[in-house]
Amino acid sequence: MKPLSFCRRFLALLAVLLVAATLTATAAPRKILFFSKSSGFEHSVISWKKGQPSYAEKILLDLGAKNGWEFTFSKDGSKFSPEYLAQFDAVFFYTTGDLCTPGTDRQPPMTPAGKQALIDYVRSGKGFIATHSASDTFHTDNCAMNEPARYINHGEQADPYVRLLGGEFIIHGAQQVATNTVVDPAFPGFEAVSSSFAFQEEWYSLKDFAPNIHVLTVIDAPHMTGPMYERPPYPNTWARVEGQGRVWYTAMGHREDVWTNPIFQSILVGGVKWALGDAKGDVTPNIKTAAPGAYTNPAFVATKAAKAKKKPAAPVAPTGGPQN
Repeated sequence: MKPLSFCRRFLALLAVLLVAATLTATAAPRKILFFSKSSGFEHSVISWKKGQPSYAEKILLDLGAKNGWEFTFSKDGSKFSPEYLAQFDAVFFYTTGDLCTPGTDRQPPMTPAGKQALIDYVRSGKGFIATHSASDTFHTDNCAMNEPARYINHGEQADPYVRLLGGEFIIHGAQQVATNTVVDPAFPGFEAVSSSFAFQEEWYSLKDFAPNIHVLTVIDAPHMTGPMYERPPYPNTWARVEGQGRVWYTAMGHREDVWTNPIFQSILVGGVKWALGDAKGDVTPNIKTAAPGAYTNPAFVATKAAKAKKKPAAPVAPTGGPQN
C-alpha cells in the first residue's frame, strides 16, 4: 500500500504545483506600449512636463494597477521594429501627424519600416488601442488640414494606417456637449453605461470608415453646432479585426476631465480588455445599420488660416468672357 499512497501524494502535489503555475501565469501583467508622439499638434493631456508622466499616463497607471496592466510610455518612433513590438501584448496610440517626421515634439520619428512593423504586429494577433487624435495621424496622401481632399473618402486607397484604424479625422468644431448613442451595450465596458450619454468634449468629425467596423457609439451630429457636424450621425467608437489582431478606437479623450469621467473610463477599460483578448465582444460589421449615413461627409469650408495660406492665382489672359 505504501507505493500506492506515495503515488497518490505525488499526484496530489503535482496537481497543486500545476494549479499554482497556472495562477502565476494568469497573474502576470499584460504589457502595453502607450505611444504619444506628436508630429502634429501636441495635446496637453499627453504632454510631458519636466520629464514627468502626462495627465493621461497618470490615469493609465492607476487603471493599470487595478487591471493588471504594465505600461511603457514612449514618444520615440525610432524604436518601432518587429523585435521591439514583440514584447508587448498591445500598443496604444494617442498621436498626431506623420509619425515618420520629427514634427512638433521633435521626438525621433518612425521609419516606413517601423510603420509597417506596427501593421504586421497587429495582423499577427496583437491588440491596437487608439484614442482621440490617433485618427489625426498618417493622413491619406498627407492631406493638408483644410484642403478639400481632406473631406473625401478614399476607401481602399486610404493610407494603410487609416485602414488599420478604421477611420480618419477631418476636422473638429468648438467644444460642446453632444449626445452619443450606445449601439452595443453588451460589448465590454458598456455594462454600466446607459443607452446614451453626453458630456463636454472636443468632438471629431470623422470619415473613411472601414466597412468591417463594429460600431459601438454613434454621435448625434445633426444636433451639434458647427458646419463640420452638418451630416448624418456617424460612429465615434468602434472595434474591428485586422488579420488575427484586434483594433479598438474612440474619438473621445481630448479633455482632462474626460479622462476622469467614469463613463469614459468604463468604455476605455472594456476596450483595452477586448483588444488584449481578455474579454469577449461581438465584432460583427454593423455600420450599415448602426450609422447608415456615415459615409456622407460635411461640405468643405475653408478656414481663415487656409485662406491666408492660399497663394494668389496666376494671371490669366482675357478670353472675352466674365472674369472671376
